[in-house]
Amino acid sequence: MSVRTPLSDYRPISQLRVPVHLVERARLPVVDAHTHLGRWLSEDGDWMVKDVPALLAEMDTLNVRAMVNLDGRWGAELAANLERYDAAHPGRFATFCHVDWSRTAEPGFGERLAAQLRASVAEGAAGLKVWKDVGLRVRDHRGELVMLDDVRLGPLWAAAGELGIPIALHTADPVAFFEPVDERNERLEQLAAHPGWVFSGPEFPPFERLIEAMETMIGMHPATTVIGVHAGCWPENLAWVGAMLDEHPNFHIDIAARIAELGRAPRAARELIMRHPGRVLFGTDDLPPDPETYRIHFRFLETADEAFAHSTEDPPLMGRWTISGLDLPDDVLGKVYAGNVRALVPRLA
Repeated sequence: MSVRTPLSDYRPISQLRVPVHLVERARLPVVDAHTHLGRWLSEDGDWMVKDVPALLAEMDTLNVRAMVNLDGRWGAELAANLERYDAAHPGRFATFCHVDWSRTAEPGFGERLAAQLRASVAEGAAGLKVWKDVGLRVRDHRGELVMLDDVRLGPLWAAAGELGIPIALHTADPVAFFEPVDERNERLEQLAAHPGWVFSGPEFPPFERLIEAMETMIGMHPATTVIGVHAGCWPENLAWVGAMLDEHPNFHIDIAARIAELGRAPRAARELIMRHPGRVLFGTDDLPPDPETYRIHFRFLETADEAFAHSTEDPPLMGRWTISGLDLPDDVLGKVYAGNVRALVPRLA
């Protein structure tokens, strides 16, 4: 018999019979170190979260005590985020600022960006968010890409250390985004849905160059705390992430939007966290926050379940594979869930 089914329609039903432990509420208090609550990434230009009291009620149901909002930007937008979240609900939210990367178009931008950061922290920003456009799109007055290890950015990174705030740093993206978009690419469906995420062209640096720039920058500024978001920005290579944690005491990671990668290498992921229990932060990066996404994350961290979905998407665009849980002990789970981010952002509940 010949069967022809488009891959896009393929929805196999697993015949595995394995234990299932659905986790409706985290068994220990949680602080989400990676959320987007502002207007920066909103498709309609409005707040990502329309009803803050409703969000707080959901958080209480899930045992999520607080969130880090990475959407502060600067100036009036920072003030609006701080008023809507941090000031209105003390202890439940902490907003990180950005700096205005358009300032790199003029010489001497490092000092100006450092001054902008100092002003934002004086206004109430709890940290600095640095996105992947540094290294991929931000250019100087000569039209050349500005990399994280550019010495001209030294004043900015040093200022974060002097101010005692962490940098939530996102460089590069999944390795597959830098590979040819063909039948061998493990993120083919995701890149077909989001062609703007393809960085395999000659106008972009190789993935390895971006990672090298991050490592150099972290090593050059040991007094500055850096959170490598998305599992250290290279979850496909946990040996490298572990070496970074070994070699750089100022380096931390979060797990936001990368349990698809961590959960398909559960033994390596668990070993990494058990070796560095004080350096791994819980995060989701869901836009907007979704209760079911939290429950998948809770199951991943709290249970030893095998072969379960890492996403609510159908199909899961981050990969058509399943993941297995890490079954972390409570002493480690408590640090990952909340203790580690509270140490870096003390204002959180």
